[in-house]
Amino acid sequence: MELLSEVAVLQDMPEKGLVRGQVGTIVQLLAPSVAEVEFSDDQGRAYAMAALRAEELIRLHHRPYERVA
Repeated sequence: MELLSEVAVLQDMPEKGLVRGQVGTIVQLLAPSVAEVEFSDDQGRAYAMAALRAEELIRLHHRPYERVA
């Protein structure tokens, strides 16, 4: 987990107002495997913030395989 990484939620979390696949940005590292994630709409308006564990997220990549590892 790295600051400002794009991540997606792996499961529905109705108690947090999130559904599987929603994309957010890590804005704060709270513990080695816990991060505060901000979820924003297409205009950049935040609609949710949640402290999530690493196993609840998948990191998204926007570059070729060779540069991700």
